[in-house]
Amino acid sequence: MIKRRFATSALMAAVLFGAVSQASAQQVASPDPSAVKAGTYKVEPYHTQVGFTLSHMGFSNFSGFFTGASGSLTIDPAHLTASSLDVTIPVQSVDTTVPKLDAELKSAQWFDADKFPNATFRSTRIVQTGAGTANITGDLTLHGVTRPVTLRARLIGSGTNPLDKMFTVGFEATGTIVRSQFGVKQYVPLVGDDVTLTIAGAFELQQ
Repeated sequence: MIKRRFATSALMAAVLFGAVSQASAQQVASPDPSAVKAGTYKVEPYHTQVGFTLSHMGFSNFSGFFTGASGSLTIDPAHLTASSLDVTIPVQSVDTTVPKLDAELKSAQWFDADKFPNATFRSTRIVQTGAGTANITGDLTLHGVTRPVTLRARLIGSGTNPLDKMFTVGFEATGTIVRSQFGVKQYVPLVGDDVTLTIAGAFELQQ
């Protein structure tokens, strides 16, 4: 019986490992900008995150993130300046891995998520800065305040996802905002005013 269970477990592990290896072998994501298909893309929320980092009293750089994004990207690699990005992030999704802190950040002292449930970013200008890189300037609305923000974006890769068969393109973007300019002033300057954003964005082709 023990040998039979061991053999069954080994077989299941082999099948699982084989499936993972096969999926890895089928990865077709290309970092080549010319491989990106022109069209309208929808945010793939499960692999899109907006990370933020700020100083905690000078002792550490503390981080958290937002998830559950929605929105669209229209892109034509041949005419990048004509592209556009429109993304909405639910503020209630804030996650620092510390539940007590998450609740505080959602309160009226910080993001006031009940009154301002969403943060949005809508591009106004896209300038190519290199092969696979661009500066995306747009209007960020947070805590009821709208201000221009520029994100530095870099293509990670594009191709057909071997699991769901959707053509997908992914980017990384970074930028900095001053939170007090958006009315989020709690504990400034004891807790950092400058907030570094690190964004992982995944988009699936719709048409």
